[in-house]
Amino acid sequence: MDIIIDDLANGQVIGLLEEHLSDMYAISPPESVHALDVERLRSPDITFFSGWVEERLYGCLAMKQLTSQHIELKSMRTSQFARNSGVASALLTHALAVARAKGVQRVSLETGSQAFFKPARNLYKKFGFCYCAPFADYQEDPHSRFMTKVL
Repeated sequence: MDIIIDDLANGQVIGLLEEHLSDMYAISPPESVHALDVERLRSPDITFFSGWVEERLYGCLAMKQLTSQHIELKSMRTSQFARNSGVASALLTHALAVARAKGVQRVSLETGSQAFFKPARNLYKKFGFCYCAPFADYQEDPHSRFMTKVL
């Protein structure tokens, strides 16, 4: 899989992000959805990665710069056909390597507390993320779980 920095112009990427947002709103109350839409993902403080095999999108992941030493992972999503094939692990490995190369010391994320998000939580635990208190502008929320990893 080729992982690239994406400009969010490709229809496949936009479609995957729309699917992601749709699922988030179907699972969580609106006030507990922290996923970003395409325009907000185009912010200069976000680096957006997409993973491709030939011309087919396999998944995506964004890194939001919170401070010079702290980033947040956002919008991790694997295409339906590529689930359970290692795409998320490859994207996460790539993002953590980029973060280390930039001198980042902490990587954090927010994910859901519902059963739908259990595979994601298990993946993050496998990569050494631990549960933590809300960070940045987040507040306690029964529908959210916060995780962090020191690099």
